[in-house]
Amino acid sequence: MSNGHVIRGARVGSAPPRHPERHQPVPCQSVSYWCRNGHRTDIRIVADVQAPTVWDCPRCGLPAGQDAQDPPGRARAEPYKTHLAYVKERRTEAEGEAILAEALAALRHRRGTR
Repeated sequence: MSNGHVIRGARVGSAPPRHPERHQPVPCQSVSYWCRNGHRTDIRIVADVQAPTVWDCPRCGLPAGQDAQDPPGRARAEPYKTHLAYVKERRTEAEGEAILAEALAALRHRRGTR
């Protein structure tokens, strides 16, 4: 016995079929990449876009290149930087002291102290 809420012949999330006269498929190119472990990865890219020189291998995570005989080496891991290290790259010590003095003055003004 079925209830009245069932739509037969359709699944949840299905979309109406596309009519072939309304769209044209984009021309694509297939590009192969190889990593140091010998894994081959094939990706499809739009034909008028230049393929990236390096692609991450989905199996092992190593960088992969388009030359099967000479794949790229392991990527050098950057050391972890703290938030303070990034701030020191952007600001000089004098700028940091000026910002700190401004923030302390605003805090003292809000508290009503000198």
